Amino acid sequence: MASPNENRPFPFKLLPPSDDVQQRVARNFVGLPNGLVSCNHWGYKSAASATERELEELYNHPLDARDTWVVTPPKCGTNWTLEMVWLIANDLDYERAKAPLKPDRWSFIDFHLLSDKAVRAKLMPARPGGGGPSGSRPPADGVQVRPSPAFVNTHLPMSLNNPRLLDVCKVVYVARNPKDACVSFYNHCRLIKMEFMEMFMNGEVIATPIVDHIIEAWNLRHHPNMCFLFYEDMKKDLRAQIRKVATFLGKTFTDDQVDKLAEHLHIDNFKKNPYVNMEGGKMAGFMYQDRGNFIRKGKTGDWKNHFSPEMTARFDAWLEHKLRGTDLTFVQELEHQD
Repeated sequence: MASPNENRPFPFKLLPPSDDVQQRVARNFVGLPNGLVSCNHWGYKSAASATERELEELYNHPLDARDTWVVTPPKCGTNWTLEMVWLIANDLDYERAKAPLKPDRWSFIDFHLLSDKAVRAKLMPARPGGGGPSGSRPPADGVQVRPSPAFVNTHLPMSLNNPRLLDVCKVVYVARNPKDACVSFYNHCRLIKMEFMEMFMNGEVIATPIVDHIIEAWNLRHHPNMCFLFYEDMKKDLRAQIRKVATFLGKTFTDDQVDKLAEHLHIDNFKKNPYVNMEGGKMAGFMYQDRGNFIRKGKTGDWKNHFSPEMTARFDAWLEHKLRGTDLTFVQELEHQD
């Protein structure tokens, strides 16, 4: 059997979208003055400054069976899940959790693909020692590799990660209703709602298309090293999802311990936790400084406060088309949520 760390050639060509798409992206996203580039067979988008060498490095990211990965599309409860998984894997060590999620506890390996290199160089100048505030500074180039056991976070879809990832490492994947993901993304950008929704559906936003990302992982959900979660299930019954992840990671906790972790993760407490409120998106240039906190409402069904009837109809038709031939469905609102 081939070694999990045997280098493989990157199987995709980087392709730029059409000129009009590039101009629209550059006009509307401060961190993407040169637009986007498609990185895989269904058009996952990275900053246009991304290179095949960088993608190949990520495709061959070293794997170790002791490592734990969290893979999510953007705006799907990533930091919430990172905090939960880290605490479960580290036996609820709340003292050690008093350190920034990124880069102290998690390696965000593809952060450098989310905005243009020139923008990052301007907004995040090198510091002595190479560090950055609250995990906001990514590696200057390539992939930051840590000694194992390591905690690895990525927005890359499964097809752009090491092809042996699930054979070697435990992977927690989180999906979210695309309507709420769209609204959450929108709230960090200065676009009119309809225009942003159209770009979101067309895969003209960084780290999209989200539905294809989720479908790809959904088709791998039965792999024993995949723990597939829905954001909505975490909102509906966080304690049940804590127990699910604990079982997946081989941990056992008392009801009191689960209750304490659920309280720690409650959105009202989570928003006040300085160690998880990564502001790197603003510093990377794809979020505006005056658009509020990185951790926002954390609600399921907030899309109803933003979508007009016309937008809902267009989005529903698009989503029905995207999901055709799959058994994947999304919960769009909850009667009760934590």
